[in-house]
Amino acid sequence: MRAPNFAWSLVAAILFATAGSARAQQPAGPIHPAPGANDKKPGIDLTPPPLQEKPLIIRTTEVITPVTVQDRDGELILDLEQKDFHVFDNGAEQTILHFDLGGDPLAVVFLAESSSRIESLLPAVRHSATIFTQTVMAQSGEAAVVTYDDSIDVRRDFTSDADLVESAIHGLPMGSSGARLYDAISESVRLLAKQPERERRILLIVGEAQDTGSETKLGQALREATLANVTIYTIGLSTLGAEFRNPPKPYTPTEIGPPGTFPVPTPPGVPQTPQAEAQTYGNIDMLSLAIWVVKHASNAVKNHALELATEATGGVHYATMKDRTIEKVMDEIGAELHAQYTLGYKPPGDEPSGFHEIKVTVSRPSVRVRTRPGYYLPPAPEK
Repeated sequence: MRAPNFAWSLVAAILFATAGSARAQQPAGPIHPAPGANDKKPGIDLTPPPLQEKPLIIRTTEVITPVTVQDRDGELILDLEQKDFHVFDNGAEQTILHFDLGGDPLAVVFLAESSSRIESLLPAVRHSATIFTQTVMAQSGEAAVVTYDDSIDVRRDFTSDADLVESAIHGLPMGSSGARLYDAISESVRLLAKQPERERRILLIVGEAQDTGSETKLGQALREATLANVTIYTIGLSTLGAEFRNPPKPYTPTEIGPPGTFPVPTPPGVPQTPQAEAQTYGNIDMLSLAIWVVKHASNAVKNHALELATEATGGVHYATMKDRTIEKVMDEIGAELHAQYTLGYKPPGDEPSGFHEIKVTVSRPSVRVRTRPGYYLPPAPEK
């Protein structure tokens, strides 16, 4: 599918020096190992490529958003036409210029945690390789494989060869104890942003919700994802072990700032104290929080990073516990991706910077519509 573009937006995407500025300049095939690395698996360079200092400037003029429509029972609805949809950008209805149902090719980054903390779960992640290539990539998609621990490593660059992708996932190594999740999201978005515009960009994360050591804030990574029209799907691993080994914990409100600070104001006349904030925002919904995080790109949110990533980009978060296996939820993700509607529109050229809310309605009663809540448009660059 065509990847989304945003009105005169600025995406600071740091190029990989070994990848080149355009994919067309790099022939398809294995990534050759660095000199002296003959002991590594042939065709896969485990050394993180150096980053190029100069950012890639991308200006776009079209917004494209994926839309999932379900009935009351959660079944996907596949018989809608373009005339059934209405798209609003900051409340103003837009003319739909592009409409498609599951036909455009996908560009997917399979991002897996390789931290030693998930050692017991890594075999299950490796075992999901075939389901990923058959149901997510399918016949027309291409994928890259990336892992994160204390470093971010590209295990396989973008390819449409399912065997190469499966080999990379089967060979996922055990890493160190770190988990630079936010940095990994940011780097994966940059990889996706360089893919052809005709492809729909998907980031599939398999890992824990915890981050350690990232320089990137979650809000900044998600802002980059909205600008590049990347939809994020997540498969949480932490519940597989922790939910059954540890006793239930008392409910605590979501942390959205450093201890002792009050990043979200309480209502007028209510003092900013821990008790008042907990009462006011203890049950804040994830969608509202995700929008807030994207608007305030410098903030990191603890414990719910994966859920917020999906809410901010229109994807779905799955917790693999009880009867939910990694392979089962990956199959569900694949089914949804190939049954999504894609809507494209061109907003006015003088739209203001800041967060733009996207709302999609359908002219059919009793349906549930899911799309990304919007995108953050930075100020136009000075001429």
